[in-house]
Amino acid sequence: MAHPALFQPIAIRNRELPNRVVIAPMCQYSAEDGRMNDWHTIHLGQLALSGAALLTIEATAVLPEGRITWADVGLYDDATEAAMRTTVDAVRRWSDIALGVQLGHAGRKASTEVPWAGGAQLAPDHAHGWQTVAPSAIPFHPDNRPPTALDREGLDRIRDAFAAAARRAARLGLDFIQLHGAHGYLLHQFLSPLSNQRTDEYGGSLENRMRFPLEVFDAVRAAFPADRPVSMRVSATDWVEGGWDLEQTIAFAKALEARGCDAIHVSTGGLHHAQHIAVGPGYQVPFARGVKQAVSMPVIAVGLITSPEHAEAIVATGDADMVALARTILYDPRWPWHAAAELGATVRAPKQYLRSQPARLRHLFATDGPADPSPHWSRGEDGKYR
Repeated sequence: MAHPALFQPIAIRNRELPNRVVIAPMCQYSAEDGRMNDWHTIHLGQLALSGAALLTIEATAVLPEGRITWADVGLYDDATEAAMRTTVDAVRRWSDIALGVQLGHAGRKASTEVPWAGGAQLAPDHAHGWQTVAPSAIPFHPDNRPPTALDREGLDRIRDAFAAAARRAARLGLDFIQLHGAHGYLLHQFLSPLSNQRTDEYGGSLENRMRFPLEVFDAVRAAFPADRPVSMRVSATDWVEGGWDLEQTIAFAKALEARGCDAIHVSTGGLHHAQHIAVGPGYQVPFARGVKQAVSMPVIAVGLITSPEHAEAIVATGDADMVALARTILYDPRWPWHAAAELGATVRAPKQYLRSQPARLRHLFATDGPADPSPHWSRGEDGKYR
């Protein structure tokens, strides 16, 4: 393949990315009081050397009560900012990958146990629990404690917390922000009529249900440097009758674009316990295609995209501008290298790893200059490079 679409550059605001491979945000449930630690440095550090174009730090809470679990990352005070700086600086020392953060608030899906301990919601009186908040006092699951419906003061506090986290992200030198409006978390809860049954200006009509997420976007866009991108992740359907759907997603995407949104990452589901998802390879791509047909900003597809050929087809046919990997790249942190090898493309690799380039793939690694040993050398039976 002479010029695979997956490895063509793309510009997002003022940043040109070398290819179309995105590493999606993936919660690690390993923070201490919201603070990143060595695990996050190891995790993000290896992914920063993958050859992907863009790396997104996991869902990061803008308030302590906005964390999904008690072990989630936050960016809401000086301690969490300092901890994230340690990891960001370590990654930056060895990689120039575009590095950003997903800012979010879990709303009624907060105060939960870590997944490997069952993931159940924890009561407010539990050592690791707290009272959740939401647009309406409707629990995610009938067995959950109902959240507290947010009043005007609560809405303002959360909006301002998103803006404050954006300013912290700017101080950290992060390249972009993604707002988490998907997977049943707070901004998605405002969008869906299944979770938002307010009777004020933030509920009822589509315009009203979009109001708070758009206010949050505006606040973050104003707080983050104008030359750096702000994007949004959405769930394009609740997979439940009468819920949020593609038509409403397109209306929301258009409103975001009009406000200066730089990209939209299209996922699905997560809002309702009764969702029924037809899972299969690329099962969410049709939703990305629908959004892409309606907007001009870059659209990112995600969801069981595992093979290079599939990823290439998504971009080459115009279903999406970029593809995001999550579990796939956890399993294979060098997926972009392997995809480039299979598709006949070139990918950046650290100089420390250049000698790993197979002799039959002399096109694979791009370099900034001579390296020692040459990346084109191969190793003989005697162990010497030639």
